[in-house]
Amino acid sequence: MKFKSAIKPYHAAAGGLGSLEATTRFVIDSKNALKNMRNLLRMNKARGFDCPGCAWGDDNKSTFSFCENGAKAVTWEATRRQVDAGFFAQHSVSALRQQSDYFLEYQGRLTEPLRYNVTSDRYEPIAWDDAFALIAQRIQAMDNPNQLELYTSGRASNEASYLYQLFGRMLGTNNFPDCSNMCHEASGTGLKQSIGVGKGTVHLNDFEQADAIFVFGQNPGTNHPRMLHSLRHAADRGAQIVTFNTLRERGLERFADPQKPLEVVTPMAGTISSAYYQPNLGGDMAAVRGMAKALLDTQRQRIAAGEPGIFDEAFINQHTHGIDGWFAQIDATSWQTIERQSGLSEQQLRDAARVWQQAKRVICTWAMGITQHKHSVATVREITNLQLLGGHLGKPGAGLCPVRGHSNVQGNRTMGIDEKPPAALLDSLARHFDFTPPREPGHHTVAAIEAMLRDEVKVLIALGGNLAAAAPDTPRTCEALTRCGLTVYISTKLNRSHLMPGAESLILPTLGRTEEDMQASGRQFITVEDSFSMVHASEGIGKPLSTEQRSETAIVAHIAHATLGSSKLDWLALADDYGRIRDHIAATLPGFDNFNARCDEPGGFWLGNAAAALRFSTPSGKAEFSTAALPDSVCPAGDDAPFVLQTLRSHDQYNTTIYGLDDRYRGVYGQRDVLFMHEDDIAALGLHDGDRVDIETAATDGIIRRVESFKLVAYDIPRGNLAAYYPETNPLVPLSRFGDGTGTPTSKSIPVKVTVAQPRVSARIA
Repeated sequence: MKFKSAIKPYHAAAGGLGSLEATTRFVIDSKNALKNMRNLLRMNKARGFDCPGCAWGDDNKSTFSFCENGAKAVTWEATRRQVDAGFFAQHSVSALRQQSDYFLEYQGRLTEPLRYNVTSDRYEPIAWDDAFALIAQRIQAMDNPNQLELYTSGRASNEASYLYQLFGRMLGTNNFPDCSNMCHEASGTGLKQSIGVGKGTVHLNDFEQADAIFVFGQNPGTNHPRMLHSLRHAADRGAQIVTFNTLRERGLERFADPQKPLEVVTPMAGTISSAYYQPNLGGDMAAVRGMAKALLDTQRQRIAAGEPGIFDEAFINQHTHGIDGWFAQIDATSWQTIERQSGLSEQQLRDAARVWQQAKRVICTWAMGITQHKHSVATVREITNLQLLGGHLGKPGAGLCPVRGHSNVQGNRTMGIDEKPPAALLDSLARHFDFTPPREPGHHTVAAIEAMLRDEVKVLIALGGNLAAAAPDTPRTCEALTRCGLTVYISTKLNRSHLMPGAESLILPTLGRTEEDMQASGRQFITVEDSFSMVHASEGIGKPLSTEQRSETAIVAHIAHATLGSSKLDWLALADDYGRIRDHIAATLPGFDNFNARCDEPGGFWLGNAAAALRFSTPSGKAEFSTAALPDSVCPAGDDAPFVLQTLRSHDQYNTTIYGLDDRYRGVYGQRDVLFMHEDDIAALGLHDGDRVDIETAATDGIIRRVESFKLVAYDIPRGNLAAYYPETNPLVPLSRFGDGTGTPTSKSIPVKVTVAQPRVSARIA
């Protein structure tokens, strides 16, 4: 396929006519326009289906409860194009490996179970029962349960995830690597340490009551566009939106609601950010420390003058512990260090602190720009410290809001997809199902890949996802997949992981969110959890392309039945009626009492949050102030790495799914091999906008990590900081560099050097 390449700065607001045009184009290109229009009208509605894209909450008020990228996700899934044995008869795996990620997923839906034939280098049909029998045989032949890796994508439903973790623990393993390990782990870890709960404390309607909203390290215009509606409404009523983001992103500047006709046909648009600061990559902790230092100065000045302080002393005294240690760290941190590390001036941070000080109700919200650094847990805790100072917890219009990316990535963890399961979960499962679950920690994603490289993994089952494209250190990850004894991919579409077969490999085609799920007891619905701990029912109505496609829940149940039998649990009965799974969830997980009945509640039901109720499951029984020092360096690189690179998504992308080759808001069209750099850095290298460069990681392990021939694009980004798309730049991210206490790859702080491009050896076909 050919695309017109161009770099054209985008001057319009986010949303508006451009969003409407893109949505229409994708609906038509799906070759299933009428079906997709019906689907879009049911998306994020009661007894409709939950958006398969982001995990932002539903307002349940709008006629059209979807965004441009949600529409892309639905139309991408509900296509008539098919990938079956006939497709592989025309394309060998080796040939497909040369194609782009966009090409692979554009080919359509997987419609029959397939088994890799190493002799023909092609996938060939296999009967479902034979596939289940093969999986069971290989698992039963393992030396121990920890030779099994059970990877999970955030897209999986609560019902499928619950069965999946139960299957693994009944086998005897806690090896549950998942997508959250690579993205959001620092939020859960940091919040648990600070407030005893690893989830956000706010409701969606808190955005309607906040006086100030601080947005750290995220680009909602591309990653969770429905958030822009909440920010826009808050700004329109006078709330101050203070943004900290390294790149200048259009969605955080101006937004025109594409569902409002007047804003579509006129230049009308609303301002989002009242202040926009661009810290260095990894400099957000220093920025928050600077705000706190300014606030502490003001507090002391007022107290010395006999005036009331600016902190919520009653809240601090009653509900927190450790503030003196944090104040000591603030005093020990110089403004010179803060300015150098954050890249922001003292005055800028004092201005931001003044907004916080003047607001009665503050929300702090963040995403992967915060969570993919070595010191990410400390940064999450520093943000939490700030909120504790003002008592901005447990009251309307205030709180902490980590934004998880993929729909139900938070629900997966709630259901027990966790390589470090809480003892309470294991105790509950043991009582209810009468077995002894394993207690030792399992593998997170990086540890699982390292185990594969050591030839310790006999079976990998991937419930969704695209590990080859999503994980760091791409060549090593791909090699790791090929070293597994059996790889099993439960997928809707062809992706790069399928092209890295182990000794044996299966592709099992699954239903999507939009499609009708008929089981023995009738049509089924699933449930998912959004970033606000709201649980929603989701029910597709579209007819599947093939009778050979099965639901994720049914596939997991059949694998478990083939492997474990039915003596301990009737897995097939659970596949027949998902209500029985929800009864087990209600019996074993807190917050799910009367689960089946509560699925009918309009807008879903809230799981609750102990920290929002000011109950803190911490050693002190109170919210804990973090006393961490700023890191010596956010990205130890040495003299050979003058730049720090972050990987990010384009606008025509969701996670590793590439919908197209445009990034409209950043002005990039028909291409993805681009490197965003400050124009002065380009000039300092003796280069020009549009020149081609190679990018190489500064590493000390002797492994050369390089990507070639990326086009320089001058962009509004601080000097010394770079940005480029993933998965194209995942080869630059070392497996050995991950966050303290999380195992999350440091994909937002990669030390690199940039040189003039050498001639390319080969190129993939778009």
